[in-house]
Amino acid sequence: MTALGKLVRTTAFKIIAVYLIVFALFAAGVIAYLARHTQQLVVSQITETVDAEMRSLQEEFTVGGINRLVDVVEARAQQPGSNLYLVTTFAGAAIVGNVEVPNETLGRPGWSEISYRRAEDPDDRHVSRALVRVSVLPGGFRLLVGRDFEERDRLRQILAKPARWAVVFLVILGVGGGLFIARRVLKRIDAMTETSDRIMAGDLSGRLPVAGSGDEFDRLANSLNAMLERIEGLMTGVKQVSDNIAHDLKTPLTRLRNQAEEALRASKSEADYRAALEATIEESDALIRTFDALLMISRAEAGEVRTHMADFDAADVANSVGELYEPLAEEKGLKFVVEAEPPLPCHGNRELIGQALANLVDNAIKHGEPVTPGIAGEVRVHARAAGGRILLTVADRGPGIPDGERRHVLERFVRLEASRSRPGAGLGLSLAAAVARLHGGELLLEDNNPGLRATLAIPVPAR
Repeated sequence: MTALGKLVRTTAFKIIAVYLIVFALFAAGVIAYLARHTQQLVVSQITETVDAEMRSLQEEFTVGGINRLVDVVEARAQQPGSNLYLVTTFAGAAIVGNVEVPNETLGRPGWSEISYRRAEDPDDRHVSRALVRVSVLPGGFRLLVGRDFEERDRLRQILAKPARWAVVFLVILGVGGGLFIARRVLKRIDAMTETSDRIMAGDLSGRLPVAGSGDEFDRLANSLNAMLERIEGLMTGVKQVSDNIAHDLKTPLTRLRNQAEEALRASKSEADYRAALEATIEESDALIRTFDALLMISRAEAGEVRTHMADFDAADVANSVGELYEPLAEEKGLKFVVEAEPPLPCHGNRELIGQALANLVDNAIKHGEPVTPGIAGEVRVHARAAGGRILLTVADRGPGIPDGERRHVLERFVRLEASRSRPGAGLGLSLAAAVARLHGGELLLEDNNPGLRATLAIPVPAR
C-alpha cells in the first residue's frame, strides 16, 4: 500500500473529511442565506423607490392632468440612470416613456417582474429584467414605473465569484490539513506499532514513545507503558522464581533425600527410624510452607483475592497478631509492645494483611536481637491512621538492613548474609510487599536507629 493510500485510510483523515464536507455545506448554506437576504434587501429598496415615484407622479396627474404628467415623466426619463417610465392611453398606445414592454404587462395593474428593452435605442436587442408597477389613472390612462434589476444582478455576481473561490480554498485547505494531521497521527501510530512488534519479539524493555504534548496519544502511551512495566516486572519475577526455586529449593530437597538415604543405611532400631521420619516431616513442612508462601505471593500479585475484600478494623488485626507472637518474643527475651488506636477502618483482604503483618513481626523477632551494647531488645507494633493511609509499623532494635539492600530484600528468596544461618526462605518481606501493592499501598523499610522499622502503608478508600 502506498503512503498516500495509508494516509487516506486512516481514521483521522476520514473524520477530517467528514468535518470538511459538513463545514463546506454549512459555509455554502451561510453564503446562500446571506446572498438571498441581500437580494431581498435590494428588491425591498427598489420597491420603496418605485412606490415613491408612483405616488409622486399620481400627485402630478391630480394637480395638472395628463399634460403635466407627460411633461414630468419626459423630464425624468431623460435623466442619466433614471428609472423606467411609460405613460399610455387606454388602448395601450405609448404617449411618453423610456421603455418598451409587452401589452399584457400594461393589462395587469400592480407589481410584475418583466423583460424589457430601452426605448432610446430600438436596434438594441439586449433584453433586461426589471421590477415594475402599473397603475390605471382616471380616463383610462396607464402609468408604468419600474427599476432595473441591474443592482441585484451585479450584487449576485459580486457574491458568487468570492463564494466559489472560498469553497475551493476551503476544500484545498481541508484536504491539505487532513493529510498533514493524518500523516502526523499515522507517524505516531507507526512508532507505537514498531515498538509493539519489538515487544512481541521478546524485548520487554521496549516502551511506547511519548511526545510530551499531553494529548490523548501521550495518555495512552503512558498508560500502556505502565502496563508494560508491570508485565516486565511480573515476567522478571517469574524468571527469578524459577531460578530461585531451582537454586534455593535444591538444597532442602537434597537434604531430605540424604536423610532418607541415611535412615535406610544407618538406622538399626525403631527409634532411629522414628527420628529420621520426624526429621523428614519437619523438612517437608518447611518446603510446604515455602510453596504456600510462593502461592500466596502469586495470588496477591495477580489480584485474584480482590473479590474477597471487605471492611475491617486494622487495630483489631494488630492486636490479634500481637497476642499470637507475644509469647514467642518473651521466650527470646524481647520486650513486645502493641500500640493500636482503634477504630482504624480499613478495606481489603483481612487474612492477607494479617499474614503480611505477622511476617513483619516474625522477622523482627528472628532478627531483632540488639547488637549495640546497652540497647534492650524490643519489638514494637504500632497501628495508626495518617495522611489518608493506615500505617501498620513493626520496629525492632536489631542490626537492621543497610540502605542499599532494602530494595533488594523485597525480592523472593533474598536473604542477607547475616541471616543465612537462621531458618527461613526469604519470602516474608516479598509477601508483605505484594500484599501492600495489592491494596494500592507500599512496604516502607526505614532505619530505627538502631534497628529496622517496617511499615505496611494501606490507603483508605474514599467513601
